[in-house]
Amino acid sequence: MKTAARSLLQRLGIEAVRYAPRNFPHLRRAVLLGEERIDLVVDAGAGDGRWAAALRTNGYTGRIVSFEPLADSFAELQAAAAGDGLWDVRRVALAGTNGRGALHVSTNRQSSSLLAMASRHLLHAPESAVVGTEEVELGRLDSIDFADATSIYLKVDVQGTELDVLRGAASTLLSTRLVEAELSAVELYDGQPLIEDVIAHLRKKGFELIGLETSFRDRATGDLLQANGFFRRRP
Repeated sequence: MKTAARSLLQRLGIEAVRYAPRNFPHLRRAVLLGEERIDLVVDAGAGDGRWAAALRTNGYTGRIVSFEPLADSFAELQAAAAGDGLWDVRRVALAGTNGRGALHVSTNRQSSSLLAMASRHLLHAPESAVVGTEEVELGRLDSIDFADATSIYLKVDVQGTELDVLRGAASTLLSTRLVEAELSAVELYDGQPLIEDVIAHLRKKGFELIGLETSFRDRATGDLLQANGFFRRRP
């Protein structure tokens, strides 16, 4: 009966997946946060705060520090965190250095980056076209005091500059148990590191890849463009 139902759904273009934590990233995050006894989530590239808000919805009650440089997105992030005493927000673009930089602002905001957008990105997502720039503060994670945090979940979604953020977080990574990072299979921003570069860096820092979640595909071919990688510190 189950096989027949599954075959029927597949003929309709639908794949049935058991609703279990291992099959859904939002459920697995909640499990990992508990297993690793996370006492601080560092949210780099927070956007409007939806990712962090989802952690709350799925049961995480500990500290969150969210970083978002874009003015409009930061205003929404502030509103999302209002009234939550354990959720701190900062208008900073995390990077490999401290200083100032120019953020390329995209139409959809979520594709905004410190790097210039590559033509391949526009080909697959024309709604991400750059419409201007915004001067922003740059900051290294290691220059920020996270008080007594001993077990950190670091999420890095910064549109092509993930490796810069990690290079500016060498000391922070010593207290980090889990890393979630956006990984690109092709160059979507000029000069960005690719998936193998970020994986190799985190392996050298003592982390192993434990999961991948596809986030962006070529709509015509199905080829992978971007994925979220989940890393856990090796015992």
